[in-house]
Amino acid sequence: MPLPLFRPVPIPTLVWLRVAMGLLGGGDILGNGIYYHWYLDDFAGYTFRYYGFEWVHPLPEPLLSLYFIVGFLLGLAVALGWRFRITAPLFALFFSYLFLLEKAHYLNHAYLFTWLAWLLALTPAWREFSLDVRRNPGERRTEVPAWTVLLFPTLMGVVYFFGGIAKINADWLLEASPLHAWLQRRADIPLLGPLFALKPTAYVMAWGGMLLDLTAAFLLLHRRLRWVALGFLVFFHATNHLIFQIGIFPYLSMVLTSLFFAPDWPRRAIHRLAGFGIPAEKLGWARTQVRRWVVQWQGRVGRAPESPASQASSLWQGHPRYRPLVTAGLALIIGLHLFLPLRHWLFPSDVNWTEEGHRYSWRMMLRSKQGHGHYLLVDRTTGAEEIVQPRDSLTTKQYRKMTTHPDMILQYAHHLRDLRAAAGQDLAIYPRFRVSLNGGPRHTFLDRAADLSTIHWQWWGAKDWVLPEGETAQD
Repeated sequence: MPLPLFRPVPIPTLVWLRVAMGLLGGGDILGNGIYYHWYLDDFAGYTFRYYGFEWVHPLPEPLLSLYFIVGFLLGLAVALGWRFRITAPLFALFFSYLFLLEKAHYLNHAYLFTWLAWLLALTPAWREFSLDVRRNPGERRTEVPAWTVLLFPTLMGVVYFFGGIAKINADWLLEASPLHAWLQRRADIPLLGPLFALKPTAYVMAWGGMLLDLTAAFLLLHRRLRWVALGFLVFFHATNHLIFQIGIFPYLSMVLTSLFFAPDWPRRAIHRLAGFGIPAEKLGWARTQVRRWVVQWQGRVGRAPESPASQASSLWQGHPRYRPLVTAGLALIIGLHLFLPLRHWLFPSDVNWTEEGHRYSWRMMLRSKQGHGHYLLVDRTTGAEEIVQPRDSLTTKQYRKMTTHPDMILQYAHHLRDLRAAAGQDLAIYPRFRVSLNGGPRHTFLDRAADLSTIHWQWWGAKDWVLPEGETAQD
């Protein structure tokens, strides 16, 4: 009897995931190109890069424009299952490049999608309802190893649960902050706007969001309660989309949520849609393929025999020789995603203030920070002082993000140091930044006596140049 991770399960949900991710990811790449590159031209100047990936730079024109177009086409290729074993890894690579291109654009859903894209490329999602199978019917499969399907809802369950854990704090639950401020900004929405402006609405949504996030994955695992959970989640994500306009995340979340249902639910849905009595020949190849797919699942035709090439390509998925390797890889992936949301406890600071452990931890739409400031540059040779306003050379989004993130303030200080060093200047760079958390008073963010030009970024350990919240800035 095969182990639970390697038992065969129907392939339809994996096909559904492939189609949805290809369309959503390809659209996201093109959308970023249209808005940030062609409209705002945000990649023409300085870009904040992730530590460890400083080598990622915007491509020169016309390669950058071509990247956005090709990335969109790769998404379509993945959705259609065309040359999947080539296009899927390329699609994951292209999306990873978009994610790494600008740290100021960090979004939880982009980080999640990057993981999902690489994991999807490791699955046999092209084995059904794809152009690859149309070209070579002998590679069609109706079943896949269970882990290739279960991994994706598991990751979504982690996102839900830790998103709920992060909401268990005084500002969110006792003050409904900053949710009330965000809702008030949407008070002009027809019908719902006046309701959003009420303080009790913020409390209901704050507590409801926390409880739903904590219980969503568990409710979805219950056969009778999952429909109740689905209804709440549809309302939850629709409301988030209406209020926050957070791109593809609500759609991606619902796609991943649907994977908690029986693996063959898309097959049954398509079977119902295909039963309207319309002649297949009038609807072209797509309808014919759908009907052929349904007939296969109903067992009216036998499964095509595996070719030697197909057998070789699927050995690592289910062959006993490779099962320990696959199991270890899955344990490592899940373990990493359980550790990252908890790592902020290793730092002696408030994660909402210092940002230590905030990224990659599903702390989504949780706090509101506003900051502003500048750098004081002192020539070590002459003692001459100069004030540099970063807002003069950064985009609005870059400046807004940088002023509340110590790592980005440090990065830009090093950028200034290197620019001036190339011109023959030896400068000390001192921060002058003030930050407000969740509508509170402004406080000094960084030690004003810290020379950022000499400080190196630490992955672990307390950063004494980042001050604790509570020191009110002096004008």
